[in-house]
Amino acid sequence: MPGIKVIITGATGMVGEGVLFECLQNTAVAEVLIINRSHYEMQHPKLKELLVPDFFKLDAYADKIQSYDACFFCAGVTSVGKKEPEYTRLTYDTTLAFAKTLLQYNNNMVFTYVSGSHTDSTEQGRLMWARVKGKTENDLAKLGFKAEYNFRPGVMLPFEGQRNWRNSYKSLAKIIKLFAPKSVLTMHQVGKAMINCVTVGYTKNVLEISDIRQLAQS
Repeated sequence: MPGIKVIITGATGMVGEGVLFECLQNTAVAEVLIINRSHYEMQHPKLKELLVPDFFKLDAYADKIQSYDACFFCAGVTSVGKKEPEYTRLTYDTTLAFAKTLLQYNNNMVFTYVSGSHTDSTEQGRLMWARVKGKTENDLAKLGFKAEYNFRPGVMLPFEGQRNWRNSYKSLAKIIKLFAPKSVLTMHQVGKAMINCVTVGYTKNVLEISDIRQLAQS
């Protein structure tokens, strides 16, 4: 198939930036549109940027978000210091509003959402963030995309040259990889697995660490 056109959110964060790096170097991707609230400093022949201060108002940019094959939704916020209503608005409400708008203009799109290891699909568990992420996963799957996948990575190692990555986290990830290598992914694996969701597909829509590793090898 010809190179795919993808939208990435969260390029100013560590996961989105890593997925962006993979997309720019991967020959299966022809074009990347990063949708950010703030500018990401990079130039590349494949790369376009759209600044959208409010993800609830994405429809104001309808002419710029059409004819894309996939969205890799990597934007997110920490739950630390947030009550459930605030975290729900920033995580669930924002993601669903963004996804619904994209679907209006891209009815053949594959949507991939980054939630996290231990996300709660039952929406009934004790951890607030896990319940909210679980509800987000569940309701995204009901929207009607060509396909919808939920990625649950754990510890990740960055590409060389990534800027949005704390050295302390990178050092911790290397230590964890030494003692529990199966719990650690590289951003190359995460990004490639997302691309392969579009070009190859996968049998499950919820991908745990082992699934992401397997799909990256497809």
